[in-house]
Amino acid sequence: MKRHLLKIIPLVIILIVQAQAKAQTRDSIPLHKSPNQKLVDSLTYEMDVVDFINKSFHVHLTSKPDTLKLKPGKLFFAFVPAVGYTLEGSWLGNISLNTSFYLSNPDSTNLSTITYGALYTVRHQFVMPIITEVWSKNNKLNWLGDWRFYKYPANTYGLGAKTNAANADLVDFLYVRFYQECLLHFHAFYYFGGGVNYDDHFNIKEGGTNADYTLYNKGATHTVSSGPVLHFMYDSRTNTNNPRDASYISLTYRNNNSIFGSSSNWQEIFAEYKTYICLSHHSSNTLCLWSWNVFTFGGNAPYFDLPSNGWDIYSNSGRGYIQGRFRGQNMVYAEAEYRFKITRRGLLGGVIFTNAESLSEYPSNKFQAIDPGYGGGLRLKMNKYSDVNLGIDYAFGLNGSKGVFFNLGEVF
Repeated sequence: MKRHLLKIIPLVIILIVQAQAKAQTRDSIPLHKSPNQKLVDSLTYEMDVVDFINKSFHVHLTSKPDTLKLKPGKLFFAFVPAVGYTLEGSWLGNISLNTSFYLSNPDSTNLSTITYGALYTVRHQFVMPIITEVWSKNNKLNWLGDWRFYKYPANTYGLGAKTNAANADLVDFLYVRFYQECLLHFHAFYYFGGGVNYDDHFNIKEGGTNADYTLYNKGATHTVSSGPVLHFMYDSRTNTNNPRDASYISLTYRNNNSIFGSSSNWQEIFAEYKTYICLSHHSSNTLCLWSWNVFTFGGNAPYFDLPSNGWDIYSNSGRGYIQGRFRGQNMVYAEAEYRFKITRRGLLGGVIFTNAESLSEYPSNKFQAIDPGYGGGLRLKMNKYSDVNLGIDYAFGLNGSKGVFFNLGEVF
């Protein structure tokens, strides 16, 4: 464990220093100039899908003045029923919903969000996630939830960053996840708390003969990872749907143990950093940076609980590759994205992005290769009050890997 801590301590120190600098900048901004207040001031100018329909077809889907809608208890919905295509699922039917709301005064309380939906693909994959981030009055408490159910036949490719797509192994399983945490505010934008993480993969059935999977999984048909987590967080974002001029740091320690029902004893350190930089006072165009890193130690994590691209909370890491294309006992990941307006009133926007990831090889557990990705996409403003966009991206990876990626909300 000490070896893994030494790897990330310098990174964490640098990130905290940067966060402190941004916190001092944020603290100097008058309350009436908060991001939420700026949103109120711009509501009559911004345009979303509802405004476009009202204007184009001379209907009135909403009648209340914009400034009356940003109030505690008001629900802001973004809803997308769609037929689409993904690398991992082929053609699919998808219903995605985002519900956002304030539990108290928007000038002193962050926007809470609940993201949920259902997805079914022609490859008989069924996914039903519920992801919550709820802020109490004055941001004193932050409740974080990630609950989901998967019926998920999908390919796995072995361990490490140098695996060959030709060695794909079809594995089918059922999966239940229950993550629940509560964080307590203790200073400025700093929070600390904990909770429980529970992952249950069952009815695992292998359809191929990938050597890494066979050697590592050892024929297991049911695995459980369960245990407490401790979570330190710095978060200056006021709206997680589409942050600007803010930073986020998350450092989590997870201890899976047979005492809590785990199939094996193992531990995990998870370190994440995001920052959102507006490049001009006269534009909302934003440079966004993301680092997502996971280190397992103290035992062998079950195969499907190992870090892997596309298995972050919103399943967005590694655009350019199929979900689960790279997997390993340790993972480092970085991404940069530039977000910009296309239409003057913000109905349509665009992004360009690049990312890179590395997974430790098996059984050496050494980082030996990097897998890059890049691409661009469009953003359609679904709800200007909660600032939720529909994202449609096209991304490229190595060895001809490419595909379309959809998301309700920003990628990170």
